Amino acid sequence: MEWPSITSRRGVSPSWVAAETGVGGAVLADSLTGASLVIMNSNFTPHAHTAELVAAGVPEEMHEWLSHMGVGALVVKMGIVFGEMSAAHMTATMPVEGNTQVAGLLHGGAHLVLAETLGSFAAAMHAGPHRHVVGIEIGATHHRGIKSGLVTGTATAIHLGRTLATHEVVMTDPEGRKLSTARITNMILDN
Repeated sequence: MEWPSITSRRGVSPSWVAAETGVGGAVLADSLTGASLVIMNSNFTPHAHTAELVAAGVPEEMHEWLSHMGVGALVVKMGIVFGEMSAAHMTATMPVEGNTQVAGLLHGGAHLVLAETLGSFAAAMHAGPHRHVVGIEIGATHHRGIKSGLVTGTATAIHLGRTLATHEVVMTDPEGRKLSTARITNMILDN
């Protein structure tokens, strides 16, 4: 997988920005949500993409795996936030706002960005640490439009093989109605 990214979520400060200095060099910092304070030592150095991973909803146990690449500039720009993450089943949400075409509907390409993001991350999890994936095919059928709210994408594995991984990705609106259905196939390569 190649997701070059040295980005941060639009307008969100990284979670390690100091709020005030505490006793013995410890730093108190607002969490990304501002809901609590976190105590960190002054010699604490987060991974380069920690704020990006947190903002994208990536579970903490996956930060080490993604710390050198982040989630990718496009994922950040599109506002994609992950939910469940496994090779067989992955979910994420994406706002309609900021991802529309001229008629005010969610852009068809945005559906494909969400589908490819979910399918590629799921395939990469299946591939493991010493392999990477490249997308070789993606296609979608659009069933209905949406003008506002959050779109939920759900990727389900169709085939998890040694050299190929194929996922079906269904995008739904907040009421659970199907917006589009995509299929993505990734080739798995040795590093």
